[in-house]
This record gives sequence, structure tokens and C-alpha cells, in this order.
Amino acid sequence: MKKNNQTPEPENYDVSTFRTIRRAIGYLAISLPLILVGFSYIKFFDTPLQISISHYYYSNLRDIFTGTLSAVGLFLISYKGHINVSFWKNDKLLTNIAGVMALGVAFVPTDPHCSFDKIYTLIPYDLKWLGWLHYGFAGVLFLILALLAINVFTIGQKNETHIPKSVIDENNIYVFCGSAILVFMIIIPFQLFTYSTLVFEALSLFVFGIAWLIKGRALGEILKEEIYRETSSANNGEKVFEE
Repeated sequence: MKKNNQTPEPENYDVSTFRTIRRAIGYLAISLPLILVGFSYIKFFDTPLQISISHYYYSNLRDIFTGTLSAVGLFLISYKGHINVSFWKNDKLLTNIAGVMALGVAFVPTDPHCSFDKIYTLIPYDLKWLGWLHYGFAGVLFLILALLAINVFTIGQKNETHIPKSVIDENNIYVFCGSAILVFMIIIPFQLFTYSTLVFEALSLFVFGIAWLIKGRALGEILKEEIYRETSSANNGEKVFEE
């Protein structure tokens, strides 16, 4: 007797799995600043607005900060992107490094903006160089996220090339998001106003999340022709590891 239930083709299974991981990373990146800032305005959580996202480590919302970054880090490490001879386009290597950096940001906190009798961290000492190590992890993380958007996500797009590119073509979105991250990284050290670090960190996470959501087909069939230059089924003939 012939069975109706068929095992999914490996290629289609990979497409579905990796799109899900991409969307999860995107949603986590966008939700982190929204949740932290939003909860700061809810009296129940007894947490004032912090000067940066990293300073939420020293607040009642610390678990959300470390938990979300840890999840992003683990997703990035588990994400098996394609291998390229060029370091700058090596998806697998870059995401692995970014994942380690995200874990570093989560567990090696920035310098507290006020004194504490006890520092409750993985390394329980108030050492200045640990704060700089945190900034190093964060800087490398955002730099790699920008490289992924500009250099890796734009590889390919060999679908229905007879469809003219639109302003919201996916490659345009990736380049915009990656470039925006780089611009925000340059602006942050200048501390233009009281909460400028918080604002530009949040914006960096937003554009990072948008790039990964677009890559993960979060919009489904919406604006498919304008963004992806496709008219056929999303899973039809697409490779996850674009060459």
C-alpha cells in the first residue's frame, strides 16, 4: 500500500530550517531594545532607562539582556552558512565569530555607570580592561553583522533576473542595513546626547534584524517580486547556500 506521507526533500528541508533560524535571529535582534526600553517605562520592573543597552546588565532586566544575546549567539554559531575562499564572504566562519562575540557581549559586561559593593558578573571584579573587552566584543560583532549583510547576503540572486530590480530589491536592503550599522558604529563614540549610545545601538539592532528577516523570507509572499525578483513558489529551486 502506497503511503501518502512523504519525507521532505533534503534541499527543501534545509531551506525551511535555515529560513526559520534567520527569522529567529532577526526577531530577537529587533525585540531586545524594544523590550528593554519598553519595560523601563513600566513601574513594576523598577528599572530606569539606561544610557546604553549594555548597561541593562546591571538592572532588573539583566536576564532578558543576557538571555536574548545568548540565544542570538547560539543561533549564529549553529547557523551553517556556505564556505567561501574569501574570509570576507565566508558565511560559516563569519557567523561563528559573530556568535562568539555575542556571547562575549552577554557575559563580559560593560563598566557600570555607578559604584557597587559587589560586582555580580562571570568575572566578579571591577576591572577597567573588562569594560574595554566588552566594547571589543560589541565592535567586532557589529562589524561582522555589517559584513554579512553587505558581502554575504548579496551573493547570488539568480532567480528570475528578467524581472527589473526595484528600489526595495533585497540586495539594496542588505547594503543599506550593513552600511547603516557601520555609520551607527562610527557615531556611537561621540555620545551626541544623553541616550545617544542607547539610540544608535537600538538602531543597529533594528537594521541587523531587518536584514535577517528579509533573508529569512519573513514577509512570505508579500512584495515577493519587488524584493526577491521571483514570481514562482518561494521554495522552488532556491538553494540555501548561494554560490
